[in-house]
Amino acid sequence: MSGWENFFIAEVGASAALTGLIFVGVSINLARILSFPKLPNRALLALVILLTILVMSSLLLVPGQSLLLVGGEVLIVGLVSWTLVLGLDVSILRATEPRYRRSFVLNIALSQLAVLPYLIAGLTVLLSGAAGLYWLVPAVIFSFLKAILDAWVLLVEINR
Repeated sequence: MSGWENFFIAEVGASAALTGLIFVGVSINLARILSFPKLPNRALLALVILLTILVMSSLLLVPGQSLLLVGGEVLIVGLVSWTLVLGLDVSILRATEPRYRRSFVLNIALSQLAVLPYLIAGLTVLLSGAAGLYWLVPAVIFSFLKAILDAWVLLVEINR
C-alpha cells in the first residue's frame, strides 16, 4: 500500500468538495429537479458515485491494514455501490419516456464504467495482491466524469 497515500488523500478531498457542490446545486434547483420524475434519482446517483470515492479512499487511508482486508473493503464498497447505481439506473430508465430510453442506455454504460472497476479492483487485490489497486485509478476517473456529467444535467441542462 506504500505510495498510494497521496492518491487517496487527493481523492478524499476532491470527492468531498464535489459532493458538497452537488448538495448546494441541488438545493438551489430543488423545485426544478423535483418537477422531473427521474432527476431526484439522477442527483442521488451522482452522490452515490462520489460517496463511493470518498468512502473507499477514506478506508484505504487507515494504516496497517492487510491486503486481505483492503481487498475485502474495496470489494464490499464496490458491490454496494454497483448495486445502488444499477438500481438507480433501472429506476431512471423506467421513468424515462420510451422515445428517450435508447439514448439513456449510454448513461447506464457510463455508470457501469464508473463502478465496475471497483469490483475488479477488490477481486484483483484479493487474488493477486496490491497490483489490483491500479484498477482504482480508472474507477475514480470514470466516477468523477460520470458524477460531473450528472451534476451538469442537474445544474445547467434543466434550466435550458
